Amino acid sequence: MPAIIATEKLTKSYGSHRGIVDVDLEIAQGEVFGFLGPNGAGKTTTIRVLLDHIRPTAGRATVFGIETTRDPVAIHRRTGYLPGEFTLYDRLTGGQTLEYFGNLRGGVDRAYQAALVERLDLDPSRRFKEYSKGNKQKVGLVIALQHRPELLILDEPTAGLDPLVQQTFFEILRECVQAGSTVFLSSHILSEVEKSCDRVAIIREGRLVKTATVAALVGDHTRAINLVLARPAENGAFDLPGVTVLSSTGQDVHLMVRGDVNSLLHRLAGLEVRDIAISTPDVEDLFFRYYDGSVAGSEGRTAAAAGTETSVEMPR
Repeated sequence: MPAIIATEKLTKSYGSHRGIVDVDLEIAQGEVFGFLGPNGAGKTTTIRVLLDHIRPTAGRATVFGIETTRDPVAIHRRTGYLPGEFTLYDRLTGGQTLEYFGNLRGGVDRAYQAALVERLDLDPSRRFKEYSKGNKQKVGLVIALQHRPELLILDEPTAGLDPLVQQTFFEILRECVQAGSTVFLSSHILSEVEKSCDRVAIIREGRLVKTATVAALVGDHTRAINLVLARPAENGAFDLPGVTVLSSTGQDVHLMVRGDVNSLLHRLAGLEVRDIAISTPDVEDLFFRYYDGSVAGSEGRTAAAAGTETSVEMPR
């Protein structure tokens, strides 16, 4: 079976400005694929090329085996799309907006539409201009989901949603995948991607720097180690093979260790360690590996890039 989404050296340039360069992707049916990168990395450009909203400068892309520039209508017919930023008709109510887009589709299952409205806790009687950011996002989600698409392309789908609605959204997403849908999801909340996606691609400055399963990205042999020392370690104390200092405030040190830990254990024996915690790192640590360090050969953040929050809020 051909890939649902496939790109080959996909490139889009904006004159002297960079867009995306040589992006190669292959996404299988039923996969939930996460696309990570901060503002200007190329996420939205990639999505717009896939939907033929803009044309590539070079390379090619297919969706459902269809060349994106040849028959985009056939692709749109089978796709549900939520853009990262959108505006709709201010004077229409939420219900009228959903009806309008449902009619554009040639009709949708009204019972399923109503179920989505109820589960996402959307009041369809209010005008769109009266909605909060979160409620506008709910309208966009229902529009993307209501025709039961084979492919969902979602650009930061949980923006503005409260935690309970986010949980409901991911339940709906799992149901779509169980029914055979494929999901291409761009997100700025790394913990979301880690929990919901089968594979993740990291894009930096328009180029893919890593594509892997979440498990492979983290690596079974990789561990995060948090140390509390009685006194700050000397400079270079952790310059050891496979050891990266992700952050350091002197006595509190956050390390990533890849492979053999014996060299680190020997070093710790010569330090006064008050506390130690060892865990498998999350996608955030790996993300910073590609953004705060050099891509080639980097093992992580330096001490100057401090901060170990469990999620990262990045602008588009």
